[in-house]
Amino acid sequence: MNKKIKKFMNKRECDILKYLDENSFVNQRTVAEKTGCAVGMVNQTLKLLEDCDLINADKTLTEKGRETVRRTSPKRAIILAAGFGMRMVPINMSVPKALLEVRGETIIERIIKQLHEAGITEIYVVAGFMMERFEYLIDEYGVEIIVNSEYALKNNLHSLYLARDYLENAYVIPCNVWTDFNPYSKNEMYSWYMIDDKLGTHGYFWVNRKQEVMKLPDIVPGFHKIGISYIGPDEAPLVRERLEKYDSYPSYDTRSWDEILFEQKSVTVYARKISNDDFAVINTYEQLRELDSGSNHLKTEAITIAAETLDASPSEITDIEILKKGMTNRSFLFSCRDKRYIMRIPGEGTDQLVNRREEAAVYRVLKGKGICDNIIYINPDNGYKITEYIENSHASNPMNVLDVHDCMKRLREFHNLRLKVDHTFEIFGKINFYESLWDGKPSVYRDYSQTKENVFSLKPYIDEHAKAYALTHVDAVPDNFLFSNENLKKQIHIIDWEYAGMQDQDVDLAMFCIYAMYDRKHVDKLIDAYYTEGCLEETRVKIYCYIACCGLLWSNWCEYKRNLGVDFGEYALRQYRYAKEYYRIVMNYLEEGEIK
Repeated sequence: MNKKIKKFMNKRECDILKYLDENSFVNQRTVAEKTGCAVGMVNQTLKLLEDCDLINADKTLTEKGRETVRRTSPKRAIILAAGFGMRMVPINMSVPKALLEVRGETIIERIIKQLHEAGITEIYVVAGFMMERFEYLIDEYGVEIIVNSEYALKNNLHSLYLARDYLENAYVIPCNVWTDFNPYSKNEMYSWYMIDDKLGTHGYFWVNRKQEVMKLPDIVPGFHKIGISYIGPDEAPLVRERLEKYDSYPSYDTRSWDEILFEQKSVTVYARKISNDDFAVINTYEQLRELDSGSNHLKTEAITIAAETLDASPSEITDIEILKKGMTNRSFLFSCRDKRYIMRIPGEGTDQLVNRREEAAVYRVLKGKGICDNIIYINPDNGYKITEYIENSHASNPMNVLDVHDCMKRLREFHNLRLKVDHTFEIFGKINFYESLWDGKPSVYRDYSQTKENVFSLKPYIDEHAKAYALTHVDAVPDNFLFSNENLKKQIHIIDWEYAGMQDQDVDLAMFCIYAMYDRKHVDKLIDAYYTEGCLEETRVKIYCYIACCGLLWSNWCEYKRNLGVDFGEYALRQYRYAKEYYRIVMNYLEEGEIK
């Protein structure tokens, strides 16, 4: 496109030129109706197009006009389908979002067929979660799969970065958008971004007088994003440059790729508005149910279990909401007949980490003791669990002195029951077991062998000073002490007992400390909060030993999860540091005879 054409070709002129390429000219009024322009503007634009030798007097395109259209026309598409789709619980345990069935066909197949109808067959699918499930598309539709191996850690900015060489004249399509019409075309005259046509609260975008999309603060009413976009030849190099720049920034790991479009004004992106009635963005189970109540993917084991347990129909399971992803499991909140519940679904590799039959046995022992939350269903085979939701509750704050004292008082009340089960949580055995799950891979820590040897050398001291075993929570971390007000009285529920077993109950103090990532001063304050009558010196040192042992235990656990693609960042590093630092503290005591 020469400079003269480039200078005047705004959205209106492009729309009219595209219309004339695809349709025979009838009259100015028809052009105005089809392009949304006023008749006067159509007349002015037609004259301008003719003056620039883009159309003939009979309103057909000249060779220059056809070349202008061809230059910006779509050549390929990139479908972003790597993400786990956390909000799709419980469906996402068995199928990626892109492969959800809507009205008899999967979302991604519908997208591919729509692209084929527009003459676009060069299609790239960026896959990650359950990537093998997309393999059939290669043979059936001739797509190319780009693998995003970091899908669990990074958002779709990284996915598009991996496909950055294919951005020119390309549609960029999120895999979870279903449209009632075909939004793709053989011709596109400019880069655009699809938004809805209704202003709403917490909207993301505004459209200026030139019909360009602009990012807005969240507090300003605006248009909501749909996410389908088209990147033309002039904008593709700029978008590619930004992807290469921001993909290297850790702060952008969780960002959406479209955020980089609107950070600077150098990328011109026009608005493509469509009606709310013409599309659906499917992020949740209920959004799928609203679009297609007959979808086979609504028939999930989790929903079936919830309905049967509560003697309800699946349609009565409503208000499904993902809860924060836990370190071991995923959970979702739901309502049934005006009451709320939490369902736990075990996470990746959990079957290797937790004996669900032992967990069920713990809950049987706890039943009626008023210690934990109310369990109404637990499956000892697969670990699915349903509990009553505790309204107006919050987890303890490990940096709040009053919370910590209340937690320790509650923990001691539980410990004083001296409950019994038939299984033991053996710390040193678990350290070796978690290490065995690495499948022969070496530790990421260079001095792991020495650190392990040091920690295991603490066992004789522990054995000499350990209390008689009783039921111990083992995972007695701050998040598992839930505060609530029931009948105007403060209640503390200790939740999540999947690691519980027979053990020296002082282990629970060590676990609280290392999860809270306490320094030495806070560790001692917690011990004093539990042992209000005063803590014997050898008991305090034994707890230091447990901190070292449990630090290595959870460090090994983190290494196993890391091999599954789940990274716990600073938490993992700090656990390994506890193993090393508290071994030194104990050794100083054993060598010098006093705590320093």
